[in-house]
Amino acid sequence: MREGIYRLTDDVARRVRLGHPWVFRDALGARKVSEPTGTLVDLVGTNRSFVARGYVDSEHAVAVRVLTRDPDERVHPGSGAIAARFVRAVQLRWQVMGTSHPTALRLFAGESEGLPGVVVDRYGDFVVVQWLSAGALPWREELHKAIIDSVGPRGIYDQKRVRPLGGEGPPEPAVRVSGEEAPLEIVVEEADCRFAVDVTAPLGVGFFPDMRLGRNAVARRAAERRVLNLFSYTGAFSVRAARSGASEVVSVDSAAKVHVRARRNYELSGLDPSRAEFIAADAQKTLDRFADRRRFFDLVVCDPPTFSHGPGRSFSAASDLGRLAGAAARVIVPGGFLALATNATKLTSADVDRALAEGAASCGQDLRIVERLGLPPDFPVSPGFPEGNYLKFVLAVKV
Repeated sequence: MREGIYRLTDDVARRVRLGHPWVFRDALGARKVSEPTGTLVDLVGTNRSFVARGYVDSEHAVAVRVLTRDPDERVHPGSGAIAARFVRAVQLRWQVMGTSHPTALRLFAGESEGLPGVVVDRYGDFVVVQWLSAGALPWREELHKAIIDSVGPRGIYDQKRVRPLGGEGPPEPAVRVSGEEAPLEIVVEEADCRFAVDVTAPLGVGFFPDMRLGRNAVARRAAERRVLNLFSYTGAFSVRAARSGASEVVSVDSAAKVHVRARRNYELSGLDPSRAEFIAADAQKTLDRFADRRRFFDLVVCDPPTFSHGPGRSFSAASDLGRLAGAAARVIVPGGFLALATNATKLTSADVDRALAEGAASCGQDLRIVERLGLPPDFPVSPGFPEGNYLKFVLAVKV
C-alpha cells in the first residue's frame, strides 16, 4: 500500500465501520506506521474500498484514531469539522438534560463524538480539556475556540494525559490556556450537596461526574441507615448519604489526606464533619476487623480503583473484586444493600456478576441484584464502541 493508506482485515474494517474509533498497532500486522503523530491517513478494506480516515499516534498502542467514515468530509485542522462536532455535543447535553443540568458534567466525549483522544469537562465556570493522545493536538486551537463560542467559560485548562508505548507517563498539572486563572477551590453542586474541586490537580480534580447515577441511588436509600463508604476518596458518596439522612456514615480510604477534602465537602454541604467517622486504612483489612467485631451496616458502598498499590498489598479489580465484595457482604445486615462499582474497562457486566457471586459464595453470603446503573447522559457512547461503556454499578440486597 502507498504511504498514507493502511489496509485493514475484514474483521477490523467491520468494527471501524460500526463505529469503533480505534485501530490498534497490532491490527496493522507487520506494517509499521511511518507518518508523524497527528498526520491524517486513510484506512481501507481488503478490496481497497474506503473505510475511514483518522490521525496517527506513533507513540501509542492505538496507532490510528478515526475521525470520519465519509471519504468526502474535510476534517483537517482548521476545517471547522471538530468545532461543529463540539457544538452538536453541547446541544445534545442541553437536549437530554434540560436546564437542570449539574454544574459538573462532561461536555464532549471525544471517542464517541468525533475527536478521539480528547474529553472536555466543565466544573462550574471553568472547563478542563483532557488530551489522551498527542495526535489530537493539531485540533487544539479549533477546539478551544469552539468551547469559548459555545459555553463561554471563565477559563480553559489543558490536561495532558498522554500514555506512551512504554507505559504510564508522569502526571502533569493542568495548564491555563484561556481566560481567567481558576481559584484553588471551585465549588460544584449536585442535588443539595456542594463539592470542592481543583481543576489544576495532576491526578484528578477530586470529583467524578460519571458516578452521578450511582450517588443518586445511594442517596435514595440512605435515610436512617448506617452507611459504610469504602475507597471513599473525597467523600462524595458519604456526603450524599449524610445529606439524605443517614444515621451513621463511615468513610474508609488508605490515603489520610483525602479525608481532609472530604471534611471540607461536608462543611460546604452544610453538614457537621465531626458527626462522621473517617478511617485511614486498607479497605479489606477494615472489613475483616468490622466482621470480627460484629459491626454491621445497612448500606455498603464499594467503588475501588481499577488498580492500586499500598504498603504490603496491591489491588486489581480483575482479580480481587469478588474477594472484596464477599468481605463487604459479611458486614451487611439481612435486607441491607451492597453498592458495587467499577470503571475497569476490561470487566464486562457478566464479569462483575460473576465476581459478586463468587465473592458472596466464598463467604457464605446470599445476594440478589436489584438495580444496575451505568453512565449518565452527558457521557454518551457510540453503540459500536463497547469500551466506552466502562462504568458498571450494581446494587444488591443481602437475603
